[in-house]
Amino acid sequence: MMRRRTTLLTGCTALVLALGATACGGGPVTAGGGDKALSGQTVTVAGVWSGSEQKNFQKVLDAFSQKTGAKTQFVSTGDNVSTVVGSKIEGGNAPDVVMVPQVGVLQQFAKEGWLKPLSQTAQSAVDANYADVWKTYGSVDGTLYGLYFKAAHKSTVWYSPDALTQAGVEPPTTYEEMLKAGQTISDSGLAAFSVAGQDGWTLTDWFENIYLSQAGPEKYDALAAHQLKWTDASVVEALTTLGKLFKDKQLIAGGQKGALNTDFPGSVEKVFGPKPEAGMVYEGDFVAGVAKDQFGRTIGEDANFFPFPAVGGGDAPVVSGGDAAVVLKDGKNAEAGMKLLEYLATPEAAAVWAEAGGFLSPNRKLDLASYGDDVTRATARSLVDAGDSVRFDMSDQAPAAFGGTKGAGEWKILQDFLRDPSDPKGTAAELEAAAAKAYRG
Repeated sequence: MMRRRTTLLTGCTALVLALGATACGGGPVTAGGGDKALSGQTVTVAGVWSGSEQKNFQKVLDAFSQKTGAKTQFVSTGDNVSTVVGSKIEGGNAPDVVMVPQVGVLQQFAKEGWLKPLSQTAQSAVDANYADVWKTYGSVDGTLYGLYFKAAHKSTVWYSPDALTQAGVEPPTTYEEMLKAGQTISDSGLAAFSVAGQDGWTLTDWFENIYLSQAGPEKYDALAAHQLKWTDASVVEALTTLGKLFKDKQLIAGGQKGALNTDFPGSVEKVFGPKPEAGMVYEGDFVAGVAKDQFGRTIGEDANFFPFPAVGGGDAPVVSGGDAAVVLKDGKNAEAGMKLLEYLATPEAAAVWAEAGGFLSPNRKLDLASYGDDVTRATARSLVDAGDSVRFDMSDQAPAAFGGTKGAGEWKILQDFLRDPSDPKGTAAELEAAAAKAYRG
């Protein structure tokens, strides 16, 4: 679903020489200075983005066109990238580049033999600009195929400053403090948390943050690869911790039933909408976009976040997701597609979207001044400063049958656990049975 920071401009000069970038700082972004070497060529890009995300990514593609002379065409796939891209390949109409939103899908594409390894120029940029963890998640069997361009920070708890001020509480630094602050908020007449239980993926994110902090990164990696069974005591312990929140009807807006009838946008509305029902909502940095665009909140003033707090004496977690650019072998213009990836690896390309908003980059050479507000800069800094301690969303690493299917697998089992959190051990057994079946398949 992330780097120890020194200076943002280290290596910038070398990068300009290697990649032809003209903007490493936070000033106006320009794609000028290109040699138009790709004039007359068209690069087709497929990805899940639509709406404002597609519009802002198009600005990046336009900057690439200005630099290289290439035309671009974006095709929105919807959520089922694997099926859409597979059918396009079979039909002889493969895109040149795909923005892949899940590690599991990237691995699937590589094992199908669909992908071209990154060029040496792109690999050098990844080595220079990214923490090693992003190279790991972009690689399959030691070969680097994916360039992570857009990231999500899934370890942020968003809150109404008014709600916390009225309750007399400060943003907490530990999970226990967070629950205690939640009790104080609920005593003041507002539920502590809005939980989007109707969307099973939000519950996997709750579990992953607790598990990463409580069990540690080694066990997190083992569980993500199903080298550790879900019946392990560490899983039961994390479910028990999560269950303390789920079973407390005072802490959750509408109780368990209300949570199960609340989708992700609805959970944000319950905190930042016109009739607030809760003081806090846990989810990724993208909460800010909903709070701002749909409910008119000013980020940093009447909507803010604190990092997901440390659990049980562990380190505070940083869970991320992200979209990796890959080049398909069967694309009609794969060579020009690789030039696009080389451009996406530069801080210049990241700055285009950062200035447009609704974006975080794992590129540690991107000047944080490129982001439009202090809260986004703080989120981006947290992502970058986490370095190799970042862990990718666990459910996104799993087979879709277990970690990414509505009404099935982990999503459904955790919804059932939200409905009745009384048996963490039994829930762990159900998770293991579903995982074993999916990984065999």
